[in-house]
Amino acid sequence: MKVILQKDIPSLGDAGDIKEVAEGFARNYLLPKKLVIVANESSKKAIDHQMKLIKIKKDKRKKTSEQLAASMSDVEVTISAKVGEEGKLFGSITSMDIAKQLKDKGFDIDKRKILLDTPIKSEGEFKISIKLEEGLSATVKVIVVKE
Repeated sequence: MKVILQKDIPSLGDAGDIKEVAEGFARNYLLPKKLVIVANESSKKAIDHQMKLIKIKKDKRKKTSEQLAASMSDVEVTISAKVGEEGKLFGSITSMDIAKQLKDKGFDIDKRKILLDTPIKSEGEFKISIKLEEGLSATVKVIVVKE
């Protein structure tokens, strides 16, 4: 079944793309959630108009993301934690801790957008990447100090 994506779906494609999907997937999941519309001549005209709107929204999101990335480029986050004898933390610093500190500095970043491969378990300086809209990312310096 050919469908036109209404929204960006990570496993399928971007909004406005025409994709071939299984009928059951479209009928049971995509159509009820209004993520797609069935591709036909009348829907193609409607999607052309919608693509113009989507492009405007993407440009706006990209511009705000670029501004956010520029303002976050020199941000340092200092987190104090209990440290053992060899510089190892008793707990760990997670993306939730970093998000809380960023919120205190005025940046409302979702913890799922903070890219931590593993939680931080030692004191020191770390460069943490933050995934922003439209494929942009920012780097924040996280400093873990002894409490």
